[in-house]
Amino acid sequence: MDQPAVKKKKFKMPSAFTILFILIVIMAVLSWFIPAGKYSTDSSGNIIAGTYKAVKSNPQGLWDIFMAPVIGMVGDDNTDGAISVSLFILVIGGFLGVVNKTRALDEGISSVVRKYKGKEKQLIPILMILFALGGSTYGMAEETIAFYPLLIPVMIGVGFDSMVAVGIVLIGSQVGCLASTVNPFATGVASQTLNISPGDGLLSRMLLWVIVLGISIAFVYHYASVIEKDPTKSVVYNQRKEDLERFAIPERTTDEETMTGRQKAVIWVFALSFIIMILGLVPWTSLNKHFTVFESINKWLTTTPVLGTIVGKDAEALGTWYFNEITMLFFLMSIVVMLIYRMKEADYIDAFIGGMADFMSVAIIVAVARGIQVVMNNGLIAGTILHWGEVGLSGLSQSVFIVLTFVFYLLMSFLIPSTSGLAAATMGIIGPLGHFAHVSSSLVITAYQAGSGWVNLITPTSAVVMGALAIAHVNISTWWKWTAKLMIMLFVAVCLFLGISAVL
Repeated sequence: MDQPAVKKKKFKMPSAFTILFILIVIMAVLSWFIPAGKYSTDSSGNIIAGTYKAVKSNPQGLWDIFMAPVIGMVGDDNTDGAISVSLFILVIGGFLGVVNKTRALDEGISSVVRKYKGKEKQLIPILMILFALGGSTYGMAEETIAFYPLLIPVMIGVGFDSMVAVGIVLIGSQVGCLASTVNPFATGVASQTLNISPGDGLLSRMLLWVIVLGISIAFVYHYASVIEKDPTKSVVYNQRKEDLERFAIPERTTDEETMTGRQKAVIWVFALSFIIMILGLVPWTSLNKHFTVFESINKWLTTTPVLGTIVGKDAEALGTWYFNEITMLFFLMSIVVMLIYRMKEADYIDAFIGGMADFMSVAIIVAVARGIQVVMNNGLIAGTILHWGEVGLSGLSQSVFIVLTFVFYLLMSFLIPSTSGLAAATMGIIGPLGHFAHVSSSLVITAYQAGSGWVNLITPTSAVVMGALAIAHVNISTWWKWTAKLMIMLFVAVCLFLGISAVL
């Protein structure tokens, strides 16, 4: 009798947690073989180049391996804990949970689509800007899944195809992440690891955002114009008939087409929250020592009798905020959303806790990733690795270093798809290397974000990419073929931007 065929198990990429824990183990093993060493630091904790010296080794054992994620969260004498950024991630998750409970964002996008009915091509730049703002400010990714069923029928119905709809949402949101301005899961985690404000380098990242978004909008708009004139030019023209059937536009009722006043108010609060966060994080006096408006307003608020007591005498001025203050901001704004939407207290608590639950894995992964730095610091090998890097970088120009950093993060993003995990795992080494190469920490963060964002546009390990393509019934090989020119343009644009910024 013939033996039944044994199905070969397909290789499945381990989760980010597993990959990061394996890296902790690898670093612990390396602490037994890499010579121990340390650098001297200045009063701010920054490493001083040329001060490396060998010290007695301190190899890490099993206890140290399993303690690493714990210390990664709470910190110790050698490594700052991730508790402040993890708590911020949880609170912003709760805030987004409350906002999503009102369906204000969904209805806001829907109202824009309905407003431009008959002028759908004009929607391309408008919607891509909106999605890019979401990606740049709060790492909009999984939240975009709800918009594909809305946009795909609209775009197909007016003569475009599903690729236009996927391009608007996926490319729009992910190039926003590529040029993150204050994204807490990328900019925030990386900045906290390097002990700088997320506002450092903000103006430079805003310029990059404009550049990469402009390229992306032009790419999608040009493609839409081509297939508008000749539908056979569509890369998914072979499934046009099936798409017309499966994505038939449903009839909408009057109620579904009306955005309530409360939802409009929620959108204003949502936007205001991020505006205040940006104002709070940008170090205004560092940019211009004469710009003391926010300090003056804060002093007046906190010292005025009665008003100062109501506001709180310990309130910090905008421009001096860090994670504690912006965590407080989003907690406060979630309550404001509850009040203006007239949400029941029980519904608010459920939405807030549910939103926090959605981001629990992100908050924990930051601590696990920080465990890598804990083992390297406590094993006294971080200094030696940095010393090797310092020696290796001695002949490299600033531009070459920052472009190589971008390429490094392209490769690492395939290994560690979690943006927050990648930042926490690598910034402790790459940041100081940038210091040796005389490249600012904020520009190193820009290179990391650009590398991660670039990869997350095409990687098959991304649930966002694969989910979007599944909804659109598009094969990933088709997606790669369609985006190839865009990816090359973005790669070249980022390299040029980083190279020029490094020498300015």
